[in-house]
Amino acid sequence: MGAGDERRREGTMNNSRVRRPWRVAAAALIAGTVLLSSGCGHGDKTPSWQGGGDSQADGGTASATPSPTPTLSTVAVVTPAADAKDVVAISPIKYSSEDPENTTVTVTDAKGDEVKGVLDKDEKTWTPEKALAYGTKYTITVNGTASEGKNGSTTSAFTTMAKPSKVIRVTSFLGDGQKVGVGMPLIIKFSKSIPEKYRAEVERRMVVTATPAQTGTWGWISPTEVHYRPKVYWKANSKVFYKVSLAGVPLGSDYYGKSDLTVDLNIGRSFVMTVSNKSKQMTVKENGKVVKTIPVSLGKSATPSSSGTMIVMDKQKHTIFDTTDTDPVNGYKTPIDFAQRITWSGQFIHAAPWSEGKQGHTNVSHGCVNVSEAMGAWLFSRTLMGDPITVSGTEEKLKDGNGWTDWNISYDQFKKKSYL
Repeated sequence: MGAGDERRREGTMNNSRVRRPWRVAAAALIAGTVLLSSGCGHGDKTPSWQGGGDSQADGGTASATPSPTPTLSTVAVVTPAADAKDVVAISPIKYSSEDPENTTVTVTDAKGDEVKGVLDKDEKTWTPEKALAYGTKYTITVNGTASEGKNGSTTSAFTTMAKPSKVIRVTSFLGDGQKVGVGMPLIIKFSKSIPEKYRAEVERRMVVTATPAQTGTWGWISPTEVHYRPKVYWKANSKVFYKVSLAGVPLGSDYYGKSDLTVDLNIGRSFVMTVSNKSKQMTVKENGKVVKTIPVSLGKSATPSSSGTMIVMDKQKHTIFDTTDTDPVNGYKTPIDFAQRITWSGQFIHAAPWSEGKQGHTNVSHGCVNVSEAMGAWLFSRTLMGDPITVSGTEEKLKDGNGWTDWNISYDQFKKKSYL
């Protein structure tokens, strides 16, 4: 359902420490930088010059060869080492400088084209905007300020690693241009489990930008799935952009991220449903104002509805509920109108004309939120995927993971699912 993949454009709200003014534009990306070793330590460790004359056959003293005067510079490339091979394609370049504020770093490919990147003058690093091409030679030029006896520039070259054969795909449940409810979590999935030691770095490389700004966090649902939710419901009619930058990123056991992705989506109006088992009524608020009160029938004692906050995950105007596969004796096969799934275990909001006489008075369903045919149609015409519904007062509590249960726990509890 709207799954994104690597065909999306290449590109939470990370809290970065305060930088000087000239670093503000780079802060969001640098917060997600992978500070990896360059993977480039294969050079000869012996000195580049080994002075000393040849021994004389007659035992005479060897003539001394003067040591060449080294070329001094106020800047230097620290990593990758000069002419390093197999450098990880997303590695930052580390340099030294006697005058960081007046130092620039340029990286060019084999054609001489400049590569886009972000310069962090505090950390003295340059990080590529996206993963470099595999198996490609690049040249680094660092220009600083010359001083007496020292020049102000240096160059160095390195070659990136070959294209990896073991990759992990990243996909987004949501796609560009979708409009979702205020309770919609951002859902990212991986084609292979991400080892725990790499999850914090993965989170740093998943940047969420909301307009207007809103506080939120990622939380791991499983080794292959991570969700993002704001502290409170999304602000109505806001815009959300998120970027996952994992192309070329090491993810353990010789696996690397296959690609980057970006998603632009819209949050709709606030539409919040609250159901009380005590009153057998659903209260519907739109943008904070009560717009409808609807009689309901919830699950009977043998098949109670879950108490907790759930999210509309799927909508089907007409469908058939078939439980005969799991319960051949007591199962049923029933046509259903205006079904809106809220749990994986099979709880829905839906029209139930057969229970209209019980709605508002008695619970007779198999765990679903029964409403009348008219109210089922009314709700169905107004809800979005991602709209929240909270049920209270039933015999059973909503189990974690039985649906998109991100809102069924407090924000502080959800933050504990993060590895940052």
